[in-house]
Amino acid sequence: MSFVDPWIRLRYGISDDTVLNAASIPPPAEPSSDPEHLGTLLRQLKAQAGSSGDEGLDYGAVAGSDAYSAYCDFVLRLRTLDPMALAFRESRLAFWINLYNGLVLDAIVLWKVKRSAQEVPGFFWRAAYNIGGLRYSASDIENGILRGNAAHPALPGVPFGRADPRRAHCLPRLDPRVHFALVCASRSCPPIAVYTPERIDVQLDQATRSFVRGGGVEVDPIPGRVRLSHIFQWYAVDFGAHWQAMGDKRALLKFVAGFLDPTDSRLVLARRRWKVAFMPYDWSLNGLPA
Repeated sequence: MSFVDPWIRLRYGISDDTVLNAASIPPPAEPSSDPEHLGTLLRQLKAQAGSSGDEGLDYGAVAGSDAYSAYCDFVLRLRTLDPMALAFRESRLAFWINLYNGLVLDAIVLWKVKRSAQEVPGFFWRAAYNIGGLRYSASDIENGILRGNAAHPALPGVPFGRADPRRAHCLPRLDPRVHFALVCASRSCPPIAVYTPERIDVQLDQATRSFVRGGGVEVDPIPGRVRLSHIFQWYAVDFGAHWQAMGDKRALLKFVAGFLDPTDSRLVLARRRWKVAFMPYDWSLNGLPA
């Protein structure tokens, strides 16, 4: 436990039992206890939540579906899962990204969020699963596991202290592309996808390219202005810039240039000075409420 953790727990009334999979444990020998089965379940949830219009995910359709029941059964079995069974980087990345996205979706449905995840105080600390007897919140998965035990952008200190057993599961190298795979249930976050160990690097490239070209970055060469998603400010250090993108922002521009269309990429790299601004983040729910 880090020194930040007790303060977060006290502020939001969190205990070790504040988890979404708190019910009794089913027999662990069932086939659905396989970590790779998570991808199959998320595909089913995604299909159930699909929308034909611009509304995004239909959380109400998920809530009453057989796919959601199967997913809830699976997450109960996480209580007996040893994450050390995920031996390779690719399997760990795919599992934890998929689990983060499933956890957020599960919390939105279970807590009947209507307008925004921000309706629930401490949403990303309260939303959590018991995995192998230890509590992992959405924030723990993002900042502790996937960001290699990096500090939350708004808080000092690492998520997992030296004696925290969860520290053993942190990815050793931070891959900034994960920011475009994690779905925080907001309109400004990426769309949900399902990640597999076999294709994880191709999929992360696709997710980053789609986000950058789909509105996450805007290049306006006449006034020499680049507008970036607020993700690039919050997590600026992950892209090689200073905390909160203070000062020199060239590292951010270099990163996005690798994922822009060729014309915009050449413009960004060729021009020495750009005015960089960050877009407001739209936290409204990325779909229809349950």
